[in-house]
Amino acid sequence: MSIEQKKYHSDDEQAISQPLFIIKIGGNIIDNPVALDAFLKDFSAIKAAKILIHGGGKIATKTGERLGIVSKYIDGRRITDDATIDLVTMVYGGLVNKKLIAQLQALGTNAIGLTGADANIIPAEKRPVKAIDYGWVGDIDPSKLNSQPLVSFIEQGIIPVFAPLTHDGKGHILNTNADTIAASLAVALSKHFRVRLIYCFEKKGVLEDVNRDDSVIRKLDKELYTKLKDEKKLFEGILPKIDNAFDAIRSGVQEVLIGDAKDLIKNTTNNNEGTLIY
Repeated sequence: MSIEQKKYHSDDEQAISQPLFIIKIGGNIIDNPVALDAFLKDFSAIKAAKILIHGGGKIATKTGERLGIVSKYIDGRRITDDATIDLVTMVYGGLVNKKLIAQLQALGTNAIGLTGADANIIPAEKRPVKAIDYGWVGDIDPSKLNSQPLVSFIEQGIIPVFAPLTHDGKGHILNTNADTIAASLAVALSKHFRVRLIYCFEKKGVLEDVNRDDSVIRKLDKELYTKLKDEKKLFEGILPKIDNAFDAIRSGVQEVLIGDAKDLIKNTTNNNEGTLIY
């Protein structure tokens, strides 16, 4: 059973009825060949329109160590200096992305590997230096995305697969958070499709009790989220992802789902295993 296809109308846009799944996977899948193989088989089995966004931070770190490039972090965020931007461009945009494309082609999924620089799809701005200089890190304004090439790819049955890289329009590649890229693409494409943004991570969904994997909250609206947060029932590490989800919904995305990559197929239906945020 696919997402219920409801039609949305406005004076400026045609009716939106076709579902689109924008799916983000993290390093816990990319770094595990068995998990990645299973995920890509499930991803390929999804018949609806879809886009994949991936990370690859651990592979970049390990590759950097072999090249003598030491990764630097502040509060868990990578500092992207001159050497590091070259490293992540090679690893994210080359090694990781093209391996994914080859694996998807082997599964009969006609995919194309992209960065935000390709076709000027995701222009960004270098993060301004305040207390911390993050280097070549990009911040996105979703309203500036060029979504038309993606609409064209989808209409042709070609599956876009994005590395977490954007560009500043001045010739520089920018390292950009994959969650942010996924949310920004979801916002931009919600003008053309009925979008469900899916964040795959290592838990079954948002847990009401972090110590109990069976305490998944199946549906989460803003009222319930505020209540649970005030009662300090939610794991602090999940709060930024939920906040991003509600930001995306306020900007036009129909649904956001947070769940386990192993449940991907179910999480593209109305009988989802993860947490549906709306």
